[in-house]
Amino acid sequence: MAKLNSFFVRFRPFAIALAYAASVAGFLWICSLFYLPGKGFTYLIEFGDRDHRSYLPELQAVNHYELPDSSGYDAQHYAQIAMHPSLGDPVLRRAVDNLPYRARRILFCLTAYTLAGGKAVRALHIYALQNIACWLLLAALLLRWFPPNLWQNWVRWAGVLFSFGLCISVRGSLVDGPSLLFIAAGMALAESGRPWLSAAVLGVAGLGRETNILAGVALAPAEGSRRGWALALGRGALVALPLIAWLGILWCWLGDAGGAGARNFAVPGVGYARKWVDIWRLAATGPGSMAWGSLFVQTALTAQALFFLLRPRWSNPWWRVGAAYAVLMALFGDAVWEGYPGAASRVLLPMTLAFNILVPRGRAWWIALLLGNLSVLVSPDALPLPGRESCIVEGPRSLRIIADTGRTVEAVFDERWYPPEKSWLEYWRWNRGEATVSFRNPHSFAVTADISFGLRAADNRGAEIWEGGRSLWRGALERGTLHPVTVRGVRLEPGETLWRFATDRPSYVPGNGDTRQLGYSVRDLKVDLTGPAP
Repeated sequence: MAKLNSFFVRFRPFAIALAYAASVAGFLWICSLFYLPGKGFTYLIEFGDRDHRSYLPELQAVNHYELPDSSGYDAQHYAQIAMHPSLGDPVLRRAVDNLPYRARRILFCLTAYTLAGGKAVRALHIYALQNIACWLLLAALLLRWFPPNLWQNWVRWAGVLFSFGLCISVRGSLVDGPSLLFIAAGMALAESGRPWLSAAVLGVAGLGRETNILAGVALAPAEGSRRGWALALGRGALVALPLIAWLGILWCWLGDAGGAGARNFAVPGVGYARKWVDIWRLAATGPGSMAWGSLFVQTALTAQALFFLLRPRWSNPWWRVGAAYAVLMALFGDAVWEGYPGAASRVLLPMTLAFNILVPRGRAWWIALLLGNLSVLVSPDALPLPGRESCIVEGPRSLRIIADTGRTVEAVFDERWYPPEKSWLEYWRWNRGEATVSFRNPHSFAVTADISFGLRAADNRGAEIWEGGRSLWRGALERGTLHPVTVRGVRLEPGETLWRFATDRPSYVPGNGDTRQLGYSVRDLKVDLTGPAP
């Protein structure tokens, strides 16, 4: 038994380090699943197809993902500012809802635009990836407070990085995750004895989200000396200055600096109480996942706020930050609390970080620590994966899309195809032995295209592709071998052009738990539009 205990003691540092590494690897693997061929990571920005007509011409010209039957979410506005940061341009005002309000949070639009070298399309893709990059940088920075030497440190580290608020920021390319990185960096500088540089970083963070300047309370003096307060006031001015100056610039450029946001604030405690009532009503209709998810997130935020309320530690900078956000939580209005589970968890991320740093080590505090990190249980709901792509359409924008309606050239698979699948290198769909693909041309004129793809089967069989009574391709598929096919000069008439995929052998069941009736797969289908048909 003594030898066994000794083994576990020696193995523990390796196991803890492995848990950290596995957490990062798991995050990157999940992020990789959001990549869509031909569209990159634009699924993360949540463009809505209902607003397609109002989008920037630069955005309409590039292949990107739009949520069907949706008005999209906040990041679609910030991404367009990143693509086209000329705030006085009427085109941008039409594309961005409430431009003065959105433009206040200019920081991460400018970082994407700058890193892209002023290239609109590149800025779009960089903006989509910023949250992922900031998550990785934050994961490294948090090792300052949560080094990989205790299991409890891993729980705290993972509790921040996999909190619902941070995951929803990654999923929606929102400003909250990158803001937390800036706040953590500013706090690290303050702890390192560089308060003025800390104030400068926190001031810049205010250009990412206005509430970020609350973290400046960390620079208040621990004791009430005159000199301490004088220095604190100077540093506080430095924290507030970038935001105040930027609001003045917006007023000059746009005639408006944006309001506080409709229904963002309310009488203290009213919005919070209403959220609990909503959770109770939701639970009364049936204890489903939405009820449990809202309950877990609300319980976690409540536990964090109570920790700062019941254990005042003014001398600790992290306590001052957590307490400031706990006060902000009490002031939130319905707009921040409503929905599933609401925006509060991401706006209060600094409180979540401060909580995990300050909860004392030891067994007596495990329950408090776990209660404050309950939102991790809901985080999978924040990361719904996109539907897989079945086809990439390339070519001039005027051929790919009708700008006025948003209708595009597309390939539609019938019900005899199984759902799309993908890996890092390719995407594909299996058929049931015989199936059809309809190429839809929304234009009033015919277009020509080169259509390419690969065919692969898990056995030896013949395959044919027909358009009407005309054979387009015929060949023998060898087991496991990819057979590339390119059909050039295809004429796509207005409406539908139907292709039939056939085979000379019946479908089969692969076994090993897979009960599908498989024929062969079509891989990396691409339609390259070459021009109007003569």
